[in-house]
Amino acid sequence: MTTEKEITGVIKAVKKASKKFRNTALMDVASVPKNAFQVLISCIISLRTKDEVTAKASKRLFDAASTPEKLMKLNTKMIEKLIYPCGFYITKAKRIKEISRQIHTDYKDKVPDTMEELLKFKGVGRKTANIVMVYGHNKKYHIPVDVHVNRIPNRLGWINTKTPEKTEIELMKIIPKQYWQDFNDLFVSFGQNICRPVGPRCGECPVSGQCKYYKEVYSKNQTNQKN
Repeated sequence: MTTEKEITGVIKAVKKASKKFRNTALMDVASVPKNAFQVLISCIISLRTKDEVTAKASKRLFDAASTPEKLMKLNTKMIEKLIYPCGFYITKAKRIKEISRQIHTDYKDKVPDTMEELLKFKGVGRKTANIVMVYGHNKKYHIPVDVHVNRIPNRLGWINTKTPEKTEIELMKIIPKQYWQDFNDLFVSFGQNICRPVGPRCGECPVSGQCKYYKEVYSKNQTNQKN
């Protein structure tokens, strides 16, 4: 079983290596939004959308309408045009307009700061809600789980989970709380640059010595290729 000391060592090593990595989508998005509302809308835009598209689409949208009231007054076709070519832009435009209306009407322009309330919005799942809590409300004790955060701790051998929901629960049990807030951004960056879903760059990995995948899969493959 991986110890807290070992986990802390991996996180510190990844953080040191991450200085050379390009920004994640969340960090690009975070450079655009000014409040929890814009973090929420930017996150909706980012779903199934390339990193380089998300920040540009968010900026275009917020230049046109930066508040719930202004955004709800845009017609859906205009929102579609502003966020295109993000993935599923037609569906997202409808959801963005409706969520803006709800926040203006039901929450007096204030984005809820609880998971329970955020999850009431159609199209908002746990990952998006956690992102809003961390990046929008600066809440420390949440771990947004995307494909990278789900995959990498399993590769490392820290956990053995199949779903983001289960991964979130298990990570909260083993990761020291002081690392929760930055964990998503750090491991998404690591997953995009080193621990990629296909063709992981294990030979360049700063934590390969602590990685179950490296020991059980990568090293064996390298040995077989030599033989």
